[in-house]
Amino acid sequence: MLNQEGWGFIHGEADIKILILYILRRLPAPIDAEALAELVLIDNGLDYFEYKHYLSELVETAHVEESDGLYSVTAKGSRNGEVLESSLPYSVRKKADRAAKPVAEAMRRRAMILANHEKGENGVTVYLALSDGVGSILDLRLLAPNEAQAEKMEKNFRLRAEDYYNRIAELLSE
Repeated sequence: MLNQEGWGFIHGEADIKILILYILRRLPAPIDAEALAELVLIDNGLDYFEYKHYLSELVETAHVEESDGLYSVTAKGSRNGEVLESSLPYSVRKKADRAAKPVAEAMRRRAMILANHEKGENGVTVYLALSDGVGSILDLRLLAPNEAQAEKMEKNFRLRAEDYYNRIAELLSE
């Protein structure tokens, strides 16, 4: 059966659980329940309360792990999900893949950027680092006059780390 948008319907407990596992298997890092809901509720046949119920059941059966409000697939969930995911309608899998792709890319990018600070006697030391996924390509320590400035530096670096790397490399290469 197809919904109004032409996507296959997800129905039944097993399909919803398989869809949750399918999406979690494609994410490189844990995700909070609300962001996961946006990815799982791709089919008009699902509602939020069903989603929350089945997510809880997956946690209880050790297919999904919850830690500090973030959810990730366990080895058991990954094995079972891999075996069962072909039972999802192809159109639902494709739609889930399209929805999960930008989230996964953002997670990978966040994992490559480190920005934090530490108070010291002479001010606040800000540590900024950028990785390419293989190794560190930029490690930078700066002294900020106060914590507010340090937090602003961190925020800006997280938003445009690659641009800062390119600008620094360009300046040093002149």
